[in-house]
Amino acid sequence: MVRIKELRKSMNMLQGDLAKKINVSQATVSGWENGSFEPSGEALYRLATLFGVSIDYLLGYSDNKGISPMKIDEKEPTLEEWNSLTDTQKEIIELMGKLTPEQQGELVRQARYQLWLLLQKDSEQ
Repeated sequence: MVRIKELRKSMNMLQGDLAKKINVSQATVSGWENGSFEPSGEALYRLATLFGVSIDYLLGYSDNKGISPMKIDEKEPTLEEWNSLTDTQKEIIELMGKLTPEQQGELVRQARYQLWLLLQKDSEQ
């Protein structure tokens, strides 16, 4: 996985440094970088979080490098827009409004990871 190596080097990290940050061995990082084996879903999540990129970017499915934290629009939704949302959607918006931008970004990354896991599971069936 060339992108792991590129991202690691862009952060001036050695393989051992990256390994420590995501709790794997240096040999594991080396294996990912030389294509001997692929990171697990959990490792992909840790890598994406550390580097601030999407899992799709790490895997080469997208050239869109970054994930920016979800931004809450400053304008209030119209009553019609608000009423068109489900109760779950309203709850999510209300909860997101209570988080810092960094926490919002982390929550979005976690949601994307969970969605990715579900899509992987569906593609195996």
